[in-house]
Parts: sequence; C-alpha cells; structure tokens
Amino acid sequence: MGLRELERIRLILRGGSVIDWRRMHFQSRDEVDRFLRLCQIDTTQPHDEAWARTVLADAVEYLRRTFNYRVADAVANPEEIHDLFFFASGVKGLPRHRRIACIVLKLMHVFQHIEGRDLLHRLAISEADLSELVTVKVLGVARLLKEKGLPSVEFAHSIKTRESLITKLIAKKETVAAQIYDRTRFRIITKSRADILPVLYFLTQHLFPFNLVVPGQTENTLISFKSVLLENPHLQSYAQQLHLDLDYEDREDRSRNLFSGSSYRALNFVVDVPLRMDGYLPPPELDMRERKNRTLFTLVEFQIMDEETARRNEEGENAHKLYKRRQKRRVLRRLSRGLVVPKRQS
Repeated sequence: MGLRELERIRLILRGGSVIDWRRMHFQSRDEVDRFLRLCQIDTTQPHDEAWARTVLADAVEYLRRTFNYRVADAVANPEEIHDLFFFASGVKGLPRHRRIACIVLKLMHVFQHIEGRDLLHRLAISEADLSELVTVKVLGVARLLKEKGLPSVEFAHSIKTRESLITKLIAKKETVAAQIYDRTRFRIITKSRADILPVLYFLTQHLFPFNLVVPGQTENTLISFKSVLLENPHLQSYAQQLHLDLDYEDREDRSRNLFSGSSYRALNFVVDVPLRMDGYLPPPELDMRERKNRTLFTLVEFQIMDEETARRNEEGENAHKLYKRRQKRRVLRRLSRGLVVPKRQS
C-alpha cells in the first residue's frame, strides 16, 4: 500500500467525499482503465467514449456558464479521457492543468450520479430486480476474493423484509424511505483484524470505485485511521501528503447507532454500486434517447469485522435480539406519544 491506497482506505473508514480531495493518484493507463471499468465505462467502445465526452462537456459548460471559469483547452478537449486523470494526478500537463482537471473530474462525478438517478426513474425495473442484479455482481467478486486466497471467513448477503424496513424508518429521526441505505446488505467476516484492510482494498479494485462510497454513511467503531498508520510504519511517511490532516477524524461529530450495545464494534459503510443496464436498453446503435447513459446506481451496505469481534458482538448487551428489542421499544414510544393507547384485551 502507498499513498493512493491509504487515501482510498481512509475515505471508507470515515465516510468521506472525493469532492474534498485536491489531487488524484493515477500513475498509469492501466490504473485509469481499471477505474473506468469499475465505473462501468469502457472507452474502447465508441458509445462509451462518446458518453464520457458528453459528461466532460457538461462539466466544462457548467464551469464556464455558472462561474465564468476559464477551462484550459487541454482539459476541456483532451486527446484521451485518460489524460484528465493524469492531469489531476500531476503526472502530465502544467500545474494549472492539475487544479482544473480535479475540478472537472469532481463535476463529472456529480453529473454521472444525476444521470444514473435519471436512468433509474426511466427504466421499468423493480427494486427486487435491482437487488438481484447487484447481489449477483457482489457475490461474483466474493468468489474471486476466495479464489485469490484473501482470508475471509464469511461473505453473506441479506435483504431487509418489509416489516424490518417499516420498523427502521420509524426508529430513525428522518422517516424518509430514501434514507434506508441497507435494503441490500453484505456481511464480511475476516480471519483477523489485520485482514480487513487488504479485503477493503480488494473491493475497491474489483467491485466498486472508491469515489462511490456514500459520504456521511460510514459507522466505524472498529478501526481508527491513526491506528492504521501506527500498525503500518511504512505508511507514516505519507502523512504529510494526505488530503486531510491526521487529527481531522478527531474533530468530526461521530454519532453511534442508538440501538447498538456500547461495546459493539464494526465497520459499516454504504456504496452506490454502479450497474450496467444494457439488458434493459436497446443496443447503443439503436438507442434513440437524447442522453445515452447506460449505468445507474443502487445503494448497498457493507459490514466488515474480524472473527473475534463478530463473536464478541453477539455477547451480552450487543446481542442482535437485544438490538431489535431496543429498536422496537423506540418505535412503539414514537407511535404512541401523546396518545391514549387502549389496553390489550385479555
């Protein structure tokens, strides 16, 4: 692991956003290709190249129209889309190209999300079908992880029942269906605590691009970023090059799950997993839509912990049945607040 890997791991551990980054860390064409493929974009295909250029043009137009921002032609019209990542990483072009390329890539990230949401609303596909598609995709990577010999003891998935969704919605302060992030959830148990970081990095290399971790939706009571540096001395040399200072997490407001036991430990984070929807769209050459995006996003929660932590999480106040009991108690209090509730019939 180097600076690039360290930044991506930190992004997951704290639930941060790439919008706050000031540079990328791409060094080779293969790295960019891998990242784009994770985003479900293959620039060797003419329609994908054209779509990437469309999103780039939208980002440049936004900057010019909204802020009267001067965008260098090398960035606005690069020879290859890959050049944007090299400019933003400082390995190609002028210093000013790095700054503007970073801004443009951030906007392209946002634009692609908007387009993905729009496509989701336009397609006739149910949440059950989406869950099935993403489950097949994730479990395929789980098999690859096992074949590569990474030490995962368990890689299981679950989908919340209707009753469980209703209970969670009422228990939350914000009772909005869109704020349930773990309808589809995957639980990963590693052999030891030290195995968690390699598994996390494997997922960012084979399942989802790091920029699609949902900001503000990480609950991490398992691994502090400072402990990562302490346990891996060779990474400490990168401390001064990080986007955020080492004490940044200490200043953040970290609220715990109200229903978990006080000694419960886990790393939970949410990803907008990209799904290519070619099976639900006409072939690119026959696609008559004005906007020809072919990728949407679906929210998936991942929970990761080591085997020993998983065992302790089922002891005493941390037991899942007690968690559910505390949650249901809160729901009943909210439903009955200010009301005279009739007694049960005997």
